[in-house]
Amino acid sequence: MNVTIYHNPRCSKSRATLELLKSKGIEPTVIEYLKTPPSASELEDILTKLKMEPRDLMRKGEAVYKEAGLDNPALDRKALIAAMVENPILIERPIVLANGKAAIGRPPENVLNII
Repeated sequence: MNVTIYHNPRCSKSRATLELLKSKGIEPTVIEYLKTPPSASELEDILTKLKMEPRDLMRKGEAVYKEAGLDNPALDRKALIAAMVENPILIERPIVLANGKAAIGRPPENVLNII
């Protein structure tokens, strides 16, 4: 099974999700998304799999969210995705991809639904 996790090693939920996967015998491809952010097209694919809109995947408590005016309702999908590509700290984590599906590991057990 091909499993990928968009991971932030400084995040306790991300670490717990990675450990949960490993405890199930899964060695996922780990992408430290702060170092290697997803492209706009990858984010589009992730959003489709999550059945979410861009703003739903954004960490609204991050300073850059307010500083960049991302709470402006006039911003379209393309602009919000571009902001996440440029500022990956805005992307909720962890995101796990498996079996053509995606899940956010909050709580970590959420990812068990797709493996």
